Amino acid sequence: MAFAPMGPEASFFEVLDRHRASLLAALRGGGAPPAQGTRLASSSEVLAAIENTLQDVITSLARDEAPVFTIDNRSRWENIKFEESVGLQMVPDCTTRKIKSDSPKSVQKFALILKILSMIYKLVQSNTYATKRDIYYTDSQLFGNQAVVDNIIDDISCMLKVPRRSLHILSTSKGLIAGNLRYVEEDGTKVNCPCGGTAIAVSSNIQGIRNLVTDAKFLLVVEKDATFQRLLDDSFCSRMSPCIMVTGKGVPDLNTRLLVKKLWDSFHIPVFTLVDADPHGIEIMCIYKYGSMSMSFEAHNLTVPALRWLGLLPSDIKRLNVPRESLIPLTRRDQMKLDSILKRPYVAYQPLWRRELEMMVDSKMKAEIQALTSLSSDYLSRVYLPNKLKFGGWI
Repeated sequence: MAFAPMGPEASFFEVLDRHRASLLAALRGGGAPPAQGTRLASSSEVLAAIENTLQDVITSLARDEAPVFTIDNRSRWENIKFEESVGLQMVPDCTTRKIKSDSPKSVQKFALILKILSMIYKLVQSNTYATKRDIYYTDSQLFGNQAVVDNIIDDISCMLKVPRRSLHILSTSKGLIAGNLRYVEEDGTKVNCPCGGTAIAVSSNIQGIRNLVTDAKFLLVVEKDATFQRLLDDSFCSRMSPCIMVTGKGVPDLNTRLLVKKLWDSFHIPVFTLVDADPHGIEIMCIYKYGSMSMSFEAHNLTVPALRWLGLLPSDIKRLNVPRESLIPLTRRDQMKLDSILKRPYVAYQPLWRRELEMMVDSKMKAEIQALTSLSSDYLSRVYLPNKLKFGGWI
């Protein structure tokens, strides 16, 4: 395998290798679901689902009734269950909401759902693809803003019980990837991810990439683009080679989550997150690990429960004597977010997480990863992360 440059000596990775062995043992022992997640729907299945939905509309009109779309309610915790091996999932018999064609509050959304269903039908029928942005610009005045399109596409995916990428609608990726990884795009383009000071954009068609090859010992998911770029500038990827680094530039888009999931399913290498020691960073880590409420209907395709919290831990702030002037007081919004996270079902399965969160509550302070520069300009890349990886400093 012709990856370069070489990183630390093999002995550096002993703890990581043991961690991977324990992950593989858990998989063999039935501690995780099948690697491939939920099967994608075929074109004929998607077309049939749309036809059945429209048939219901026609039947209602024939009966002189106002048509209604019934959609699972994706925004209520009572509709969500937690499974440690998968994450947040919708319960089978969850409550629903109705998009009525005769209600002033929902008639516009009803019409927009019909319009986008028609566009999806044509895309699937012709075996062509469009981005969510393409959909929006077909009639930007009608849709109003991109968020309206994004939400309706998710609603349609949930209503049809079809994975979103089976609808032939792609998302424009914002994530970046670097490190020891090669693969082939669906159109045959060969991609060789760089190990140096640059990165490449995450593909907009994760399902289409194939022939993935890596000898990476671990995958590091970095919350923020600024931290990701700093690690590249400090040659972290080269010095820690073989490894892979990914960033979703904040809250991850669907493609970045699909990529992290695909890398885990393909290679079962340890996956770690590096996030700010604040409620927002912890929320982002939870999305990668256990998923989000709004996409809980597709949890099997998106979550990586084997992911571990590498840093920045609230306990690290105290352990490393990070100067108080480098810390930031929690806002009222931060405190509300912390309270919300502490009440989530998965925290009961993560006592070490709870301890870290309670430490933040008690201190009333948070810290960005950049706070480590108060110790030295390259402390993160040359001391903090290497020591964490070498000695197992994750939870």
